[in-house]
Amino acid sequence: MTRTLIASDLDRTLVYSAAAAPSGGLVADPAGPGTAGLVVVERHEGRDVSFMTPAAATALAALAAREVVVPVTTRTPAQLARVRLPGPPPRYAVAANGGVLLVDGVPDPAWAGQVARAVAGVAPLAAALAELTEVCRPEWAGPPRVAADLFCYMVVDRAALPPAAVARLTAWARDGGWSLSVQGRKVYLVPLPLQKSAAALEVAHRVGAEVVLAAGDSLLDVDLLAAADRAVHPGHGEIAASGWSAPWVEALTSTGAAAGEEIVAWFAAHTQGVAPRDRSAGTAVR
Repeated sequence: MTRTLIASDLDRTLVYSAAAAPSGGLVADPAGPGTAGLVVVERHEGRDVSFMTPAAATALAALAAREVVVPVTTRTPAQLARVRLPGPPPRYAVAANGGVLLVDGVPDPAWAGQVARAVAGVAPLAAALAELTEVCRPEWAGPPRVAADLFCYMVVDRAALPPAAVARLTAWARDGGWSLSVQGRKVYLVPLPLQKSAAALEVAHRVGAEVVLAAGDSLLDVDLLAAADRAVHPGHGEIAASGWSAPWVEALTSTGAAAGEEIVAWFAAHTQGVAPRDRSAGTAVR
């Protein structure tokens, strides 16, 4: 029997904030901080902040009990630790956009060394932070933050975010060997060598998985989906908006927490009968 690894992004892919969850009749609960009818999977500072549909939670718990499910996120390890996914705790998890490989909740030092060597050839974090700081304006952004000593980001008012600021950061990232991603209320600058796919494939190697299934919604997930044998993305997010596609990647039309439910069902339906992809045929197309 072919062993399968399931590597999935978290925010706006499997789990959803109260603002991102509504879709398909799901409505944010006006009486409190939660979302009506959804299962809480994260609490922060006394508030319910991330959710799944009950069907998604039940299906994910069953899936995690029989398959290798690996959360793959841009969150820092501390931010990831707040999430309690249904089912047994994952043995492996990927944080900091591939920069940290957690094994039973502990960062793997060998992986940390590989990451340090990989990012040594691009513009340093200090330069990225300086650029983000210079572009940032208090009327539309909070102060820039550093994540896991690997990349930086800022929380913005998307409606007030100037296109010129995005264009400037995009140009800097291109010249410096970094990537820019705008996800929800956050603008990220991430070194190009820092990729979710590399960490996910390392886990696949360690567990002996022959097939990798993946899901994600943002441009920082493209490398993960491109490296998988089969993959899926929701009808919302940067990937859907960009038009990026590949023959082995399925584009859903559902959005919000309903898409998260469909993604878990998609994983369950593809854990058997999927053959390793012939990567000699090429990679993603646009």
